[in-house]
Amino acid sequence: MIAALGSPSTSFTVVTNGRKVCRVVEERTPDLVIVDMQVGTMGGMAITMDLRLEASAGVLPEVPVLMLLDREMDIHMARRSGSNGWVIKPLDPLRLQRAAEEVAVGGCYSEGLPSTGEQEPQGSGSVPADSASSDSADSLVP
Repeated sequence: MIAALGSPSTSFTVVTNGRKVCRVVEERTPDLVIVDMQVGTMGGMAITMDLRLEASAGVLPEVPVLMLLDREMDIHMARRSGSNGWVIKPLDPLRLQRAAEEVAVGGCYSEGLPSTGEQEPQGSGSVPADSASSDSADSLVP
């Protein structure tokens, strides 16, 4: 994943303990948080909900969250947790890069939504060149 998203202007903080994500967000304020549904100590949905609750209380800054889902059935949990976007495994570098770019600039990226029922914004798959930040971008990957 880091190879797919890495660039000279990108830095990463990898957090393997879900309970520590809020503390790292408070210390670093990343441009994007990427969470996997399966984290050893705390699932991706719980991490995202924790980030959203802390931000709504004014304890943490609001940061965009991209979830890595195991299957299409996990979309409901990604939506309920307040995720800004999700990618369904298996991952490929191009889809992951498109999703991360879209979510990091304030957009939404979603995959696997059924054609009936509610419609969510679909990721365009591209980000205009002038909207990319030249500043160092931090990503948080639990």
